[in-house]
Formats: sequence, C-alpha cells, structure tokens
Amino acid sequence: MVKLTNTQKFLKKIGLGKEDYYFWKQIGKALLSTYALFGVAWLWNETSPLGWWTLKPRPKEEQEMANLYERRKFPYPGDKEAVEEFIASGGTLGTTIGPKGLIESDDKDAENFQKKLQSKKFEQESLKLWMRMRKEVISELQEKGFDVE
Repeated sequence: MVKLTNTQKFLKKIGLGKEDYYFWKQIGKALLSTYALFGVAWLWNETSPLGWWTLKPRPKEEQEMANLYERRKFPYPGDKEAVEEFIASGGTLGTTIGPKGLIESDDKDAENFQKKLQSKKFEQESLKLWMRMRKEVISELQEKGFDVE
C-alpha cells in the first residue's frame, strides 16, 4: 500500500495524477483526430485527381491523358527474383511515375509538356477548320450542280 501511494505521489508530481486525466484524454483525442486527418490526406494524395495540394486545376488535356500513366511498384529488396526481374525490365531508369510502356527521362520539364499540348491543340483546331471549309466548298459545288463525292 505504501508503494502505491508513493507511485501516485510521483505520478502527480510529473503531471499524471487523477486530476490530469481529463487533460490527457483531450490530448489523446486531438492526436487521434490529427492522425486521422493526415491519414485521409495521405489516402487522398494516393487517389486524388487533383494531385497534392494543387491550387490550380489540371488542364483538360492532362486529365484526359492521366489514364496513360501508371505508378511503378518497386520490389522488396530482399526478394532477389523480383529485384532481378525489375532491373531486367528497365525499372530503375527514369522516374517513378512514367508513361505505360515507355521509360521517361528526367530532362522533360513542364514547359515542354505545355508546348506539346498547345501544338496538339493547334493541330486539332486546324483540322476542324479544314474539315469545315471542305464541307462548305462541297456544299457550294453541289448547289451549283457538280457531282462531288
């Protein structure tokens, strides 16, 4: 019984007495909710369509091309067969997130990607304009009586 009272006196001195239980309960709740919030943020990061804390949305073209990318799975270092297979497939080259079937080099930057998207969009718009002009010319020729296929 004497040891128990000595222990309680010691715990009271370091801030773990009976009157401190409410305080530590609140600290526990705060830690639990904080870790839960971080866990949800981590899960959202892994499955997010927006990326991690992006303030501007991704362009429509980039969203459409998102299905072309895959996340590479690295083997456990102790599994020799999996590591050898991974190295044989060229998995150590490039970045951890790259296009399917291709090994992406690190020299490509965001500006280059934007230029490619702009040129692709320009080509699509020019093709639309060409088709519209072609249809107009064909309809005019058909109105004049020419046989156009």
